Amino acid sequence: MYIDTVDKTIKAEPVILGIETSCDETAASVIQGRTILSDEIASSANIQAIYGGVVPEIASRAHTDVIDLVVKSALKKAGVTLEQIDAVAVTYGAGLLGALLVGLSYAKSFAYALNVPLIGVNHIRGHLAAAYLVEPSLKPPFVTLLASGGHTAILYAESEEKFQILGATLDDAAGEAFDKVARILSLPYPGGPNIENLAKQGKNTVPMPKMLHGDGGYNFSYSGLKTSVINYCHTKEMKGEEYSKADVAHSFQCAALDVLVEKTLKAVKEKNVTTVTVGGGVAANGYLREKLQTACEKEGLHLVLPPKRYCTDNAAMIASEGLIQYKLGNFSDLSLNAKASIPLKAEL
Repeated sequence: MYIDTVDKTIKAEPVILGIETSCDETAASVIQGRTILSDEIASSANIQAIYGGVVPEIASRAHTDVIDLVVKSALKKAGVTLEQIDAVAVTYGAGLLGALLVGLSYAKSFAYALNVPLIGVNHIRGHLAAAYLVEPSLKPPFVTLLASGGHTAILYAESEEKFQILGATLDDAAGEAFDKVARILSLPYPGGPNIENLAKQGKNTVPMPKMLHGDGGYNFSYSGLKTSVINYCHTKEMKGEEYSKADVAHSFQCAALDVLVEKTLKAVKEKNVTTVTVGGGVAANGYLREKLQTACEKEGLHLVLPPKRYCTDNAAMIASEGLIQYKLGNFSDLSLNAKASIPLKAEL
């Protein structure tokens, strides 16, 4: 078996190639220890925007067309040879099944040809590991706010590999709600940045649900917020009344994101920690970033907030999580298969 023949010597500063193809970004990155040597991304988002969202078949074909070029570019910019690669980390889930298979198949072939360990990475754990790229000296315990298109949760990091889920969304994730509200407001894909841009022109004047502010523990619920936006817009349109889409976007954004900050700070106090980390595509939202920074400064907390590039899908975060698994000796066999869905509790 392949896994029995690879060199399992654990190096202190391994060179890891990360590959990410879970959705519409084809990404490859090379890290050495916690240092990013290169980070390449090719996106099919402009093509997907024509259809108002990601079309799985188009995404898969786009990955197939560019993955070899993206990986070669990452290796060239990193200035490393194939012989210097110590392991290959790749997203195996969650995501679009066809897209995942492109990256996973490529990574398997790459690892097999070099006879180095293959490390399957849970995409969500990749988002959580992005914080270590920003602050290599970061050490648990700390509280993490996860806000992405697929998951929204507040986590307590007991160690690099073990997280306790304090609360999560009961229905839609924050990023999912942004995409759905964007369609209601006739905004193009991707919804998140377009709502953020429109919200800058509006005011918080449209009544929105309280998003389980006072109850529900650390849990969230976004379906009611999404429905509230639908009802407000449709009612105005049916009555022939004018309304400000900018105000709707701003009010929605406040309702969706204020509660994330509020409950993150609550968790910090309960767990008696002084560090907060953030991960996931929604963490690229400027309003959320500003609110988090202001709140943490006020409370004297240390905030590890990755640059926007490392909040959205990228391969550096996959390599970062790969490093954690590498040090634990958690290597994957070539039988590893892609998974379209991985429950949040499955690997945290």
